[in-house]
Amino acid sequence: MIKFLLKGILNDKGRSLLPIIVVTLGSMLTIFLHSWLTGVMGESIELSSNYNTGDVRVMTRAYAAEKEQFPNDLAILDSPLLVEELKKLEPSVEWAERIRFGALADFPDSLGETRGQGAVVGWAVDLLGEGSKEPQRFNLQESLERGRLPEKGGECLLSEDLAARYGVSPGEQFTLFGTTMEGGMSFTNFIVSGTIRFGSPALDRGAVIADIEDIRAAFDMEGASGEILGFLPYDYFNEEEAEAVKSRLNAEWASDEDEFAPVAQSLRDVPGMADFLAYSNYIGTIMIFLFVSAMAIVLWNAGLLGGLRRYTEFGVRIALGEDKGHIYRSLLWEALMTGVIGSVIGTALGVTVVYALNSHGIDISGMMKNATMLMPSVMRPAVTPVMWYIGFIPGVFSMLLGNALAGIGIYKRETARLFNELEV
Repeated sequence: MIKFLLKGILNDKGRSLLPIIVVTLGSMLTIFLHSWLTGVMGESIELSSNYNTGDVRVMTRAYAAEKEQFPNDLAILDSPLLVEELKKLEPSVEWAERIRFGALADFPDSLGETRGQGAVVGWAVDLLGEGSKEPQRFNLQESLERGRLPEKGGECLLSEDLAARYGVSPGEQFTLFGTTMEGGMSFTNFIVSGTIRFGSPALDRGAVIADIEDIRAAFDMEGASGEILGFLPYDYFNEEEAEAVKSRLNAEWASDEDEFAPVAQSLRDVPGMADFLAYSNYIGTIMIFLFVSAMAIVLWNAGLLGGLRRYTEFGVRIALGEDKGHIYRSLLWEALMTGVIGSVIGTALGVTVVYALNSHGIDISGMMKNATMLMPSVMRPAVTPVMWYIGFIPGVFSMLLGNALAGIGIYKRETARLFNELEV
């Protein structure tokens, strides 16, 4: 029977063409939009993780209470020892020491007089350590606009927008005014080795990236770190695993009630991030629900029109003694096969579009000049295993639902009236 029904679907274009087109478009749009939203939100979360918080972040309890202010006077002392402990407790996580700081940058002219001053936000990361992955996390090589990456102590990177604002070129020197760990004033000279553009206006306005050992020396933080960030071995943030790591670490340190005892937080603990993560997790379900609802309504109407077109056919089949249930089931089998055919075509088209856009991306930097949220300037849909099957859910289910609703009319046909209807 299935072979017979399939021949009917392929040969009778008037009966199957419109439903296949609707299912194809619906499946393709479901795949594209799901991949697009997953990619955009996933990259935004990953940017926040790489630049600011990591998947898991370890700080002192006192630092955690005021972390938005980067209180380096409350930093972790002897942080390399804590990193070794963390590697033993959670060997699958990559741990990196960092110092976040705010400072004032003074740019001199050719005579050594102040040419301009500006507030900067800085990252002290392991730029010069052998095997460090911090340059890759910040995508520094690809973000380099002018000059080169730091190769020795005393060199740093400036954001291109900041350097252009004050007319600073690679090779020039400036002074960084900051506060030491003990509360004193700090004056340190740095050489600009290069300029970078993150692609996020929130970062490009005024950023400084220096090696962590230089900042430790500048702010009297020898052996100390403001934060220790942990990165899980996944392409995108894995909320369940991050929460599990956080729970295990906090349970390990629960007995130490000192305010400088370490405490772990996950990316989810960042204000507003929990809602964002929940939305990103449910986006697939939301998309499927919307498309199933919309497509079921369209296909229901298409099924009703098809039922009118095949009204006589169903009447003849009932008159010849075919069971109404059998007719209804054959209608559902037709719907299933039509849905599968449309979903296969839609999946092929959707996956092709996703791969093409993933390779090239869409540059929206011109729309983000005044943005304050950390988002990628080039947006790409995510290539995930889900895209290979998510299009079948609305494609097949909506086709079955639409025809199931439209086919109910078969049971309303009365055998006694068939001879009058068929004019026999």
